[in-house]
Parts: sequence; C-alpha cells; structure tokens
Amino acid sequence: MRRPPKQHLPFPRTLLLIVFAALLSLSIAFFGYKNPLESSNFHPNRHYHLQNCSNEAPRPAVTVSPAALTAITTATTTHLKELGSGPYHNWKLFAADFKEMMQHLKIYVYPDVFNRSNSLANIFLPLENPFQHPKLDNYLSEHMFKAALLRSPLLTLVPEQAHLFFLPFSINNLRNDHRFHSEASISKFVAQYTTTISHRFKFWNASAGADHFYVCCHSVGRLAASSHSALHNNAIQLTCSSSYFQRLFVSHKDVGLPQVWPRPPQKTLNPPHTRHRLVYFAGRLQNSHIRQELINLWGNDTDMDIFDGSPSFPYDEGFKRSRYCLHVKGYEVNTARISDAIHYGCIPVIISNNYDLPFANVLDWSKFSIIIHHRDIAFLKKRLLAITTQTYLDMYHNLCKVRRHFRWHITPKGYDSFYMSAYQLWLRRSILRLFY
Repeated sequence: MRRPPKQHLPFPRTLLLIVFAALLSLSIAFFGYKNPLESSNFHPNRHYHLQNCSNEAPRPAVTVSPAALTAITTATTTHLKELGSGPYHNWKLFAADFKEMMQHLKIYVYPDVFNRSNSLANIFLPLENPFQHPKLDNYLSEHMFKAALLRSPLLTLVPEQAHLFFLPFSINNLRNDHRFHSEASISKFVAQYTTTISHRFKFWNASAGADHFYVCCHSVGRLAASSHSALHNNAIQLTCSSSYFQRLFVSHKDVGLPQVWPRPPQKTLNPPHTRHRLVYFAGRLQNSHIRQELINLWGNDTDMDIFDGSPSFPYDEGFKRSRYCLHVKGYEVNTARISDAIHYGCIPVIISNNYDLPFANVLDWSKFSIIIHHRDIAFLKKRLLAITTQTYLDMYHNLCKVRRHFRWHITPKGYDSFYMSAYQLWLRRSILRLFY
C-alpha cells in the first residue's frame, strides 16, 4: 500500500516578520538612528581634536564609528570605508614590491654625466644642489631626479648588471644654452646623442631602447624625442607633462613625474578648524580658457579666494588658510599647484582633464583630492559644500600620509619623490633584451 505524500507545512511568515521587527528595534535602540539623507557640512568654527601633520608619520585621529556605518546608505558606507583604508590602492602589495625593488633594481648612467672636460659638460653634469639654484622652478624635479639617482644605492657602474639605462641630458640646460635653446635644436641634439650612444655602446641595441629612459619637465620637453623614432616609441619618458592627449606621451610606457617647486619645510600644518576659507587659487589666465571661465564664474564669490595673477597676501598663505586649493589647467595639464597644495595641507581640487597623475597606480587620488571635469566648473561650490565633515577629515589625514611622496631629497630616502619615481621605472623594466 502506497504511503500518502508528505504534507508541507505553510512557512511561518508571520512569526518571521515578528522576529525581524524585534531585531530591528533592538538594533536601533542600541546603535541609534540617523537619517541617511542628512549630511553634516564642514564648519570651520567648530573645533575638531586633530593632530597636526608631521613630516614623516602623522597619527590618525579620526575614526568612523560602527554606529555611523550602519546608519548611512550603502554607497556612502563603501566610500567611507575606502577613505578609512588610507590613500593607497593596496599598501601591502606596494610595500612588498617596493622592498624587492630596493634590493634588486640597478640603473646605469652613461658616463657623460661624469665628464667635466666635455665641451657639452653643462648639458650632462648634475647640479650640486638644485634647491639652492636660482630660478629652477618648474624644472626642479628634472634636476632633483638626476642628483638623487647619483647618490642612491640604485646606481651601478657595471652596465651588465643594470635593469635600466639613464640618458643624462638635461632639457632645462639645453633650453638655457645659446647653442640650442629652440625646441627644434633640442630635439635634434637629443636624436644625435641617442644615435651616438647606440654606436658607442651595445646596450641600446639589445632592447631597441626599451630599457632606456630620460627625464624632462615642463613644456619644452614635450618634443625632445620627436626626431628619433625609437626614442619616443620605445624608451621611457619620465616627465611632468603627462597628458593622455599629448602626442609623444604613452601612459602605459611613460611615467608621470611630480612637478615640485622648492618650498620651505612645513613641520606642522594648519589643522582643519583653522582653515576658514573654502577655496584658493592664484595664477595667470594666459593660454587657459578654463582659468578664464573660473574667474568669470567664481572670481567675486565671498567664500573663495580666486585671483588672476598674484594675490594681495603672500602666495603660501592662501594654501595655509584654505580647505580646498584648485589645480586648473594652464598651458599644460600640469602645474606645481598640486604639490603645493599637498605641501601645505590643502585638499587639491584638480580641474585638468586627461592628466596622468603621478603615482596613480599606487595612490588612490580620490581619497585625498577632488577631480572635477572642465564642464562642471559651474557646480564647483555645490560640489565642495556637499562634502561631509567626516569625509573632509578623512581626506585631510590621507593627504598627510602622502606628503612624503611629493618631496625631493639630495640624498633620497624613504618613499620620497625619487624612490616613488624609481618604483614606476621598476614596474616598466623590460624583459625583452638580446644578449650583450
């Protein structure tokens, strides 16, 4: 005799709803509730207990409580968690790879950099102390990289041991030499020098130049490699003018170099509660319709210090007293205003499309800067005022952590600009090389 089929009892939906409601009530009672649509904008007159940023290792002073994380929307929760994780995409992975670089990377510099008897010695010799050299300004990073490399443990005098080869000509010195000066003359010299290197040494031809690199900063360096096809197609360009739309810049091959001006050391920074101005920008409108639009829209806003040219107070004072400092495209996508903002503890607001930002594969720029498209300048103030206090404070502390990456030292140390740039080269080292 067949057994009757089993009867499935109806699911106790009512009981489940009662249990869920009880758990929800207990959670609200324990953690408290905050309307997720409410946002607390930054008020500079409130006092927030924060540690000033030090030169080396700022101590985190702001944490996000579990109650806040459970009270806001999923998107905002994710954003705060990302900010709380620090300014790096993956610090552990980066630190491990950086350690390997420090143990193994070797760079060979062609001997012209040591030859003082050469009639062109000034093109190749390093400056003894670029910080004390007058009027380097936009070209400081170019000279500091060379000076730091020659004092670093990455340098090797045995080319067969090298992973990379440095072409030591200085675009800045070529520009200031009456024998060259023009862009056409500079590119011709660079092409002839590269050809000479390929004839005198066997290393260029082993990789077709793929393991060679050169350094340039600012506008006249853009066309330096234009007269030598293998140089601009194969060699690595380490440059401040790192635009995706620049004809001779290839982002997966070339490296964005931080453009840093010599500034006095800032051992401590003005904390957030002392920054009473919303926005600061001072710069020429020349060659930039974006800056002209900025002045037209926001030049008279009482919450913003935006100047065409020099401000009525010391230039650095604007960075020290403001929460956000604008980096606005001029003739190039790059200026030193990003590094200035980081140096003085002001959150950079980057209005410069197609900028291949320095160290972007290591640093998550969204965690310590604001990036705004040119077409959204009209919404600048609304965008900044919508940033909550907690988000601003997280960005400020992340900014403190990345400051060390935007400093040059004559003798490189730590994770400074030299070693961070060398790490980018390490990632691009060529494995395609013929035997010598």
